[in-house]
Amino acid sequence: MEKSLFDFPLRKIIHLDMDAFYASVEQLDHPEWRGKPLVVGGNESRGVVAAASYEARKFGIFSAMSSALAAKKCPQLIFAKPRFERYKEISSQIQEIFFEYTDLVEPLSLDEAFLDVTENKLQLNSASLIATEIREKIKLKTGLNASAGISYNKFLAKIASDLNKPNGQALILPEEAAAFLEKLPIGKFFGIGKVTAEKMRQIGIHCGKDLKEYSLQYLVKRFGKAGAHYFQIVRGIHLSAVQPDRTRKSLSAENTFEKDLFLPHELEEQLQAIYEELLRRSKKTGIRGRTVTLKIKYNDFSQQTRSKTFDQFPEDELLWQTALELLNQESFTKPIRLLGLGVSNFSEGDPPLSIPEQLPIPF
Repeated sequence: MEKSLFDFPLRKIIHLDMDAFYASVEQLDHPEWRGKPLVVGGNESRGVVAAASYEARKFGIFSAMSSALAAKKCPQLIFAKPRFERYKEISSQIQEIFFEYTDLVEPLSLDEAFLDVTENKLQLNSASLIATEIREKIKLKTGLNASAGISYNKFLAKIASDLNKPNGQALILPEEAAAFLEKLPIGKFFGIGKVTAEKMRQIGIHCGKDLKEYSLQYLVKRFGKAGAHYFQIVRGIHLSAVQPDRTRKSLSAENTFEKDLFLPHELEEQLQAIYEELLRRSKKTGIRGRTVTLKIKYNDFSQQTRSKTFDQFPEDELLWQTALELLNQESFTKPIRLLGLGVSNFSEGDPPLSIPEQLPIPF
C-alpha cells in the first residue's frame, strides 16, 4: 500500500530568503542607486552577474548571465563590485535574529536558511507568525526585505518562499500539498534543474500531476536514484531534517581574469595567487581535503574540472605541485577566462540524517 505524507514526520519549517540580497545591499549603501537597474559582478565587457536587482530583472537580467549580455539588454545598467565582507556582516546580523527563535538553523548561503520552529524558544504555536516577526525584525535591523515560505518539510517551504516574492510569504498546509503539487509546473520543483525538466517534458511530464502518474520503478529506471526522490516529493514527502551543524563540502578560491589567458607562464602565475588564497582560507578555517580539484572556464563559457585524490591530506607543497600537475595535464586549445582551485573530501562520510518524531502541526 502506497504511503501518504501523513505516514511520515511533519515539522514546522520556515525557509527565509533575502530578496536580491547582494544587489539590495548595494542599493542600501548607495542611495543614488535605489530604484535603478543594478547588478553585482563583472562589467560591461566581461564577467558574470552574481546578483541582479528587481529593476534589472525587468530587462530579463538574471544571476549567472554574462555581464556583456546584461549590458546589451540594459544600456543604463549599473555594475557594482562584490563586497563579500559587507554581505557577510549583514548575514551575521540576520542569523542572530534566527537564533532568537530556534537553534535549528541550517544556512544554505549568506542570504537564505531553513529554520525548524516546531519547538521554538518563544513557545509560539504559529510558524506563520514567527516568519512574519523575523521578516519585520530583519527590515528594522538591516533595512532589507526578506521573503518566507512555511510548510511541514524543507522541500515545500523552499517552493513556498518563491510564491510571493519580493517581500512576501506563503504557507502550504499538509492538506493542501497534494493539490498544490499536482498543479505545479515541473520546472518549479525545487531540485529539478533545467536539463532534467526538459527530459521530463519530452516524455510528457509537464506538471506534478503528470509526474505522479509514473511508477517508482519507471522513475528509478529512467532517472536513477533521483527517480525515487521525484516519486516522493511529488507526493509531498521529504524527510531531510534541518541540519544546524551542516558541514562544508568543499573549500575553494577562484579568479575571473580581466583578459583571457592562454600562455602557460601567465596561467601558472595566476594559479599561484589562487593557491595562496586557498591556503590562507584553509589555515583560517582549519579545513583540509584529500581531493584537489582544478576548475577551468574557457572564453566560450564551457567549463572543465580536473581532480586528484590522496589517501592522506596533502601538505602545502604537495597541494601546489598537484595544482600545477592538473594545470599541465593536457594542452589548452582555447583561451581561459577563469581558474579555480579547491579541496574536498574532508572525511570518510557524512553522518546520517536524523528523522524527527511526529508532532501535531497547528500552523
